[in-house]
Amino acid sequence: MSIIRLKPAYKDFLWGGSKLKKDFGKEDYPGHVLAETWELSCHPEGLTKIATGEYKGKTFKEYIEAAGPSVLGKNCERFDTFPIIIKFIDCHQNHSVKVHPGYEFAEGDTSGMGKVECWYILEALPNAGIYYGVDKDLSKEEFERRIRDNTLKKVLHFQPVFPGEIYFVNPGTLHAIGAGVVAAEIQRDADVSYRVYDFGRVAPDGNPRPLQISKAVQVSNLKAGMPEFDFGDDMVSCDSFTVDDVTFSGEKYLKPDGSTFHSLLIIDGEGIINDENIRLEFKKGDSLFVSADNGEYRLKGHGKALLTMIPPQ
Repeated sequence: MSIIRLKPAYKDFLWGGSKLKKDFGKEDYPGHVLAETWELSCHPEGLTKIATGEYKGKTFKEYIEAAGPSVLGKNCERFDTFPIIIKFIDCHQNHSVKVHPGYEFAEGDTSGMGKVECWYILEALPNAGIYYGVDKDLSKEEFERRIRDNTLKKVLHFQPVFPGEIYFVNPGTLHAIGAGVVAAEIQRDADVSYRVYDFGRVAPDGNPRPLQISKAVQVSNLKAGMPEFDFGDDMVSCDSFTVDDVTFSGEKYLKPDGSTFHSLLIIDGEGIINDENIRLEFKKGDSLFVSADNGEYRLKGHGKALLTMIPPQ
C-alpha cells in the first residue's frame, strides 16, 4: 500500500524551454533548457525516482521490485515491462516531425516496440499548434521525395491548439508539438520513432540530425484528414492506458480497486493527498502514485489532475 510523490528524470533536448522550471515546480533542475520531465517511467533512458516514504531515493523500477506486483494491479500483468511513460513537455521550438510504428512492424525493429501516445495541452501561445497528419493524400513516392528535398512541411497539417484539449496519436500518424506549446504526454513505454523533418536544425557537431526515411515510408498513414475517436466516458482510452481529468475543489475521494494503480499528474492548483496512514502536500507540476492495493484516499484543495490508469485487456 503506497501513496508516494515522484521525482522526474530531466531531458535538455535542444528544442526545450524554461517554462517547466519556472511554472511547473522544477526549480531543482540546474540547467537552463528543460525540454521534458519524465514523471512516471521505468524506461532505462529516463528513470523516475521516489521522493517520499520508505523507498525514497530508489528508482520507480526498484520500488516495484521491492514492493511487489500488487502495487501495479492485475491489469499490468499482461505487460512484460511497466507499460507507460508520463511526461511534461515544453516546446520552445518545434519538436521534430516523427512517426511511430505499429506493434507488428516494431516487433521486427531492434529499436523497440510500437507506440501510442496522447497530448493534453497545458499552455499554448497565440497561434501555436501541433503538426498532425497531412493536408492532402500522399503517395509513398511523393512522401519520400518531399522528405529528401525538404518540402514535407508544405503538406503537413497544422492544427491550432488551446489549453484543455487532448490529442491522441495512433501509430502511423505524422506528428510534432509546435513551438509555444506546453503539454502533458502519456505514452506507451517505447522509444521507437522515425524522424522525417527537423525544421533545419543541426546536432551539436554541426551536422543535420539523422532521418529514418525508409522505415517512415513503410509505416506512415498518408491519407489526409483529422481522425475521429470515440473514447466513451474517458478522455482517452486504448489498450495501454486510460486518461481522465480530475477536478477537485474542497474534498474528493478516489479508490483503486486492485486492478490498476492511479497516477495523478497535478496540472493546476495545490492541496493535500491522504489516507489513514499517509499525508502529502502537493502543488502544480507534482506527480503522485497511488498503488493498486492502497484503498480509498482523499484529495483536499483546489486544482486539477490527470488520472492515468491501466485498463483491462
